[in-house]
Amino acid sequence: MQEALTVVAIQANLIWEKTQENLDLFESKINELSEDVDLIILPEMFSTGFTMEPKSVAEKMNGITVQWMKKIAITKKIALVGSVVIEEDNKYYNRAIFIHPNGLIETYDKRHSFSLAGEHKAYTSGKEKLIVDYKGWKLLPLICYDLRFPVWSRSNNDYDILLYMANWPKPRIVAWDSLLKARAIENMSYCIGVNRVGEDKNGHQYIGHTAVYDYLGEQIGFTKEAEEGYLKTTLFKKSLQETRKKLNFLNDRDQFLIKD
Repeated sequence: MQEALTVVAIQANLIWEKTQENLDLFESKINELSEDVDLIILPEMFSTGFTMEPKSVAEKMNGITVQWMKKIAITKKIALVGSVVIEEDNKYYNRAIFIHPNGLIETYDKRHSFSLAGEHKAYTSGKEKLIVDYKGWKLLPLICYDLRFPVWSRSNNDYDILLYMANWPKPRIVAWDSLLKARAIENMSYCIGVNRVGEDKNGHQYIGHTAVYDYLGEQIGFTKEAEEGYLKTTLFKKSLQETRKKLNFLNDRDQFLIKD
């Protein structure tokens, strides 16, 4: 187990449906980072923006974006995670791709489709959560709208870090801030939310608010509003474990069964 985990979240202005340009953008930003990083987190649909036209941008799992992620992870000897538009079996998925430093790939398909934007009509929802085991830490990667649904993210002492990758617009940013903190508190987990900035083709404004909260809900990292930038934070396993053991709040959680 690695006691300290250094995480970098990248808040960027995505270029609408221009995959290669976005990959070049993120590669240049990653190349600016120092070497003492364990995990890099990118926003939702980081290579395209939050598009409801998947047919024009979707890739296979052996496509340019996943191959780029794999190259970065292996070359930099880091883990890399972000959400990508993927086509599989004639269906489209808003899929979180987690690449380990050795090139191992794990995936999670977004469970809660954002019906207000018609995401449920364009994409197939996922059915299963993914718990990633990385350097002795347990990570739960989730995507944007999943943040509004606490049952889906409920901890059963099965993870240490919640990761939310998003394209969360300015008019509802108060909810983003509040729910990230709430998810951290109720699950006694580190909680990281990575959002984009800028304006998309549909005129939606994004102001970031990429943030990290600890297991008691204290904000321990925050980016400048509406600006591209990095959020680098080091998380500590021992303090998380000691606080959970001391307070034992998770021992009193409700038991439930999620049905499709």
